[in-house]
Amino acid sequence: MKVGFHISIAESIDQAVDVAVAMKCGVFQIFTRNPRGWSFQPLNLKEVTRFRKKIEEHGIKPVFDHMPYLPNLASTREEVYLRSTLSLKAELNRCSELGIPFLVTHLGSHLGAGKIGGLKRLISAINDALNETKSNVTIILENTAGTKNSMGSSFEDIKHVVDGVEDLKRIGVCFDTCHGFAAGYDLRSDEAVAKTIRLFNNILGLEKLKLVHLNDSKGDLGSGIDRHEHIGLGRIGDKGFRSILHSDLVKLPLIMETPVDDRRNDFDNLCKVRELAK
Repeated sequence: MKVGFHISIAESIDQAVDVAVAMKCGVFQIFTRNPRGWSFQPLNLKEVTRFRKKIEEHGIKPVFDHMPYLPNLASTREEVYLRSTLSLKAELNRCSELGIPFLVTHLGSHLGAGKIGGLKRLISAINDALNETKSNVTIILENTAGTKNSMGSSFEDIKHVVDGVEDLKRIGVCFDTCHGFAAGYDLRSDEAVAKTIRLFNNILGLEKLKLVHLNDSKGDLGSGIDRHEHIGLGRIGDKGFRSILHSDLVKLPLIMETPVDDRRNDFDNLCKVRELAK
């Protein structure tokens, strides 16, 4: 079982590897830059060299990068859409420099203009970015919780995007358990988990699933609330995560984006996952 966390690069990108090793993670995810701004500096070449060397030394693979928060690849606002597409291209190039094979992205919001137009803009942005960045980096589409105007909360909508991508070798899917549950995919029992996996396979094909974001949910089933909770302490609960961790999903990289507070830290959640996986 490959399980780990989204890890901060506050000190430096290469030190994220040190944190992952110290926590005995088998996999991890990072931002390559400040996720809350548009501007960014070029990667530090010494940090890039150290990052790649440490990854090879410790064998923590694959590493995942996550797009920053501001880009909206389905936006109707031309300036935002242009900046978002440029941001996607830049992030693909940064992944290539770092030797990171996967870039996770949210599908954005149509801002009330309608899902059909949002899907067209999203597909166009992805094709543009893949055509201009000749590398082996794969874009991973993350399902959403179904909040107002958001794109990609259903497997059918994600399939629509995948079908519109020209380079199918460079497109995959991330299933976030919190988002999926909030969007209406039940995960609270063996039967529910099996049904959700079956639906995914029938619509998208399990070969497209590259990553699971392992998060409990503060919101109830179908609530549309995107709020992550500690493993087992949310609405999915211990029983649900025991089912998830004894399903085919456990064959995939599992990355947690759980809170850190006075109840638990990351290591506590890692211990909880290993306990439920026994």
